[in-house]
Amino acid sequence: MVQSFDVVIVGGGVVGSAIARELSAYKLKIAVLEKNLDVCNETSGRNSGVVHGGFAYDVGTLKAKLCVQGNKMMTQLSEELGFHFNRCGKVLVGTTEEERKTLERTIEQGKKNGATKISLIDEDRLHQLVPMAVGKFAMFSENSGILDPFNYTIALAENAVQNGASYFFDTEVTGIQRSDKKYHVITSKGDFESRWVINAAGLGCGKVSDMLGIKGYKIIGSKGDYIILDKRTGPLLPMPVYPVPSNTYMGIHVTNTTDGNVIIGPNADTVTDFAYYGVLQKNLDYLVESASRIWPCIKRGDCIRNYSGILPKLVDDNGVIQDFKIEIKDDIAPNAVNLIGIESPGLTAAVPIARMVIDMMKEYEKLTPNDQFNPIRKTFPRFDELSDEQKEELIKQNPDYGQVICRCEKITKAEIIQAIHNPLGVHTVTGIKYRTRAMMGRCQGGYCQMRITDFIESELHTQAQDIVYERSGSYFFTGTTR
Repeated sequence: MVQSFDVVIVGGGVVGSAIARELSAYKLKIAVLEKNLDVCNETSGRNSGVVHGGFAYDVGTLKAKLCVQGNKMMTQLSEELGFHFNRCGKVLVGTTEEERKTLERTIEQGKKNGATKISLIDEDRLHQLVPMAVGKFAMFSENSGILDPFNYTIALAENAVQNGASYFFDTEVTGIQRSDKKYHVITSKGDFESRWVINAAGLGCGKVSDMLGIKGYKIIGSKGDYIILDKRTGPLLPMPVYPVPSNTYMGIHVTNTTDGNVIIGPNADTVTDFAYYGVLQKNLDYLVESASRIWPCIKRGDCIRNYSGILPKLVDDNGVIQDFKIEIKDDIAPNAVNLIGIESPGLTAAVPIARMVIDMMKEYEKLTPNDQFNPIRKTFPRFDELSDEQKEELIKQNPDYGQVICRCEKITKAEIIQAIHNPLGVHTVTGIKYRTRAMMGRCQGGYCQMRITDFIESELHTQAQDIVYERSGSYFFTGTTR
């Protein structure tokens, strides 16, 4: 049976979910088709979690314009959606006269872009801000910040669902046809019919663009590796520390997180395999060596995990990285919004991108506001952040708050159960991890992981052999032992 919608969004990452959330403010029947089992299994969840200031992009580009807009609205978004955001600032450190001139040009570029509160500071001021940073001077971006990319993406998606949008996971688009002024979207889980199609497929944007008949875009993958450090390093890094950037690459940096860890990375390797996230030991060694030059606090014993992410970069025939492409090709694919090469700063710019998409749609039809739209996402308390009095009251209301399941991150049974019954219906092990931070501590799930799978099994009345870790086929159990 074909399912009918007004709008089909291909891709449920941060940009697709931002579009779904912003579109749900109108009377539209919205479907989000996501090939993975959750909204942040690819680029949206595999990055530094930095909210950029907008100074690093060429003047007049969409990257610059939308990044500055996204930075300005992030405080309000965090209040509405309940994700962690910290406008902690960021420094770019330098030591040579050439680097000083580069930072001066960067500041001038940022001001032309509309970025504010950026300045060149001396060594004394740098060490007041970040005592352990290495540099003779630095550019200080006061408005830069950090957020939790998992919870930001999840928050956008949940708010979209709360306002009527529908998410379809494990649903990969395999073909798109157009007839009778409608699109017929063929997927691995059945067919969809829609007046509008929005290509927000991230790493798959080139393939979906080809399906729409808009051919010729070249997408390369830029793979970056990261190291996560133990929380005991967090107090040594009050804000991200970057080297002086090149024209196309911000360099290996160290970033504090909203949860107290430190992240090192990324490097940048061009790849053609958009599904391989393995990390080589030589790359880890290079990250430590490079990052130690600007922040010499890295010890091997503090490394608790590594990961990688891949950015979809649009390049021309000469391999030069291009600006975001957000378009409607009315002569080729009417009523289709095509988003190509949405890489960094896509996390910062996601909501402005969504609003730009809606403005483009309004040029073709009138959108009726949804008077029931609620921008506020319902959230549950984070037990470890509460006062002792608040904790006692919660335990009285629900004794499951008194049972700590993840000892490293102090996550309770009540929080695990709430995550299992999330509004998106995500039931993977990493889905619980990203929603609660359970399994993200020093032991990386060594204590709590099996207990969490027990809860998934009992709460959902499923079999242990049906539980998956992250992706389709990644079964957590293959059988029983005696």
